[in-house]
Amino acid sequence: MKFIIDNWMLISVAVASGGMLLWPVIQGASASGLSSAQAVQLINRERAVVVDVSETEEFAAGHVGGAKNVPVGQLEQRLPEVVKNKGVPLILVCANGSRANRALGIAKKLGYDKAQVLAGGLKSWKEANLPIEKAANA
Repeated sequence: MKFIIDNWMLISVAVASGGMLLWPVIQGASASGLSSAQAVQLINRERAVVVDVSETEEFAAGHVGGAKNVPVGQLEQRLPEVVKNKGVPLILVCANGSRANRALGIAKKLGYDKAQVLAGGLKSWKEANLPIEKAANA
């Protein structure tokens, strides 16, 4: 007990540095989402459907090639029309991933058990130098 009392500062520094080392591991476990490379593999190997949940104007300005646009506000009504097969993998995308994370809950509730989010959204897709499509009039 005397050791702990005499060295409390050293012990607190050790605990804090251990916590900082573990933080990325804890974050990685709780952070959901596919990397751009994992998304490409899923699209190529399992014919995953990419659904962009951005607003129509954002979608027109740039989106993942072959993506279907269903704004997050219309997801509950339109997703079953756009993606009829609930067994195929679904990749949800938005500008930075925040709306796609919200959309993930809706998709799961609708029965799309293989739905996942592209981590970092369209921003991470662009950073990986993957192709972007734009609407003809954008």
